[in-house]
Amino acid sequence: MGKKLPSVNLVKTGQNLFLERFINWALTIGRAVVIFTEFIALLAFLYRFSLDRELIDLHSKIKQEQAIVSYLKDSEQTYRNLQDRLFVISTSSKEANRKLKIFNDIIDLTPSGISFNDFSLSQNRIKINANAESIIALSALIEKLKKYPNVETVSLDKIENRPSNGIIKIAITVEFKETK
Repeated sequence: MGKKLPSVNLVKTGQNLFLERFINWALTIGRAVVIFTEFIALLAFLYRFSLDRELIDLHSKIKQEQAIVSYLKDSEQTYRNLQDRLFVISTSSKEANRKLKIFNDIIDLTPSGISFNDFSLSQNRIKINANAESIIALSALIEKLKKYPNVETVSLDKIENRPSNGIIKIAITVEFKETK
């Protein structure tokens, strides 16, 4: 008939030792675990603030450096342009000195009796249009050109005898070996 209602006894008895120990542990050690976890969370929160502050400082430093770089951009372009022009001038000057030396050497090699009409000097080739008074002067010029340093080939492209003027019109091409 009647159901027995469960009773709650708050007085200590020796029956439920495990339950008492668990409740006692939960109230002491559990509290320490919760406090320790909250302490770790608080430290992580504070560390996050320091990271945010550092990130803001880095962004402002980057903006400062960008301003400096943009300020010096025109100077850098001017400097690079100047360096490029100095390089071009240097190489052109060396090439001009080389061509001038070749030109002067060929003038010195030229025997009397030969006069130049046209003299063009490119990177590895010289084209000469000249008038010769005799075959001996022409032969001497060709032999001297063949002996000139770094000459690969000497070709007589055109020879035209003009007995009415007493001259021989010639066209000579001299090719040099490749220079590195």
